Amino acid sequence: MVRSFRPDGVEAAVVDRIVDAGHRAPAAGATDGRAFVVLAGPSQTARYWDVTLPAGERRDHFGHPGLLAAPVLVVVWCRPAAYVERYAEPDKGRAETLGASADAWPQPFWWVDAGCAIEAMLLAAVDGGLAACLIGLFDHEAAVAAALGVPAGWRAVGAVALGLPGGDERPGRSAGRRPPLAAVIHRGGWSSALDPSVPSPP
Repeated sequence: MVRSFRPDGVEAAVVDRIVDAGHRAPAAGATDGRAFVVLAGPSQTARYWDVTLPAGERRDHFGHPGLLAAPVLVVVWCRPAAYVERYAEPDKGRAETLGASADAWPQPFWWVDAGCAIEAMLLAAVDGGLAACLIGLFDHEAAVAAALGVPAGWRAVGAVALGLPGGDERPGRSAGRRPPLAAVIHRGGWSSALDPSVPSPP
C-alpha cells in the first residue's frame, strides 16, 4: 500500500487492464454483482475527496497529503440483491435458501467477492509498475454514492488509488507490526491438541 503518488496520469488502457483483473476475480455462483466507478484526473478525483475529506480536514488533520495526488481512483461497488437473484435460479439446487433474501447468507459473499476483486486489482497494478492503495469510505458511503450517481441497491466497498509512487511517503504506524507466520498458521486445527502429530507453534 502506497500513500503518496505523483500526479502523472495513467493511460486509460492501463487502468482498464487493472479493472479487468478485478472484474475477472472469483465470484460466488459467477454472480454479476460488482461494478467499478473510475475517476481519472484532478477534476474527477476531487468529486470523491470533496465528499470524503473536506478541505479543512485535509489541511488540519490528514497525515498523507500525497495520497490526494493519485491520478486515478477506482471506487468498487457490490450489489447484494444480485447474489440473492442468482441463488434463486434453478441451477443452484440445494443453495436455493440463499435466494430467499440477503439475510439468508451466513457469510455475505458480495463483500468477499468485492475483496477478491480489489486484491486482484492491487496485484495487477503492482505487476504493471504502478503503486496502489485501498481506501475505506467509512461513514461516507451514501454521500459518495450520491456524488457519483450510483443507483440504489449498490454498496460501496472501498476505493483503490492508482498511479506512480510519490517517493515521499512516511512509514505507517503499522510498519513492522505484522506477526510472524508461525503466530497465525494453525496446522491440523486451531489447537495442536486436536492432532498430536502436529507440533505446537513456538
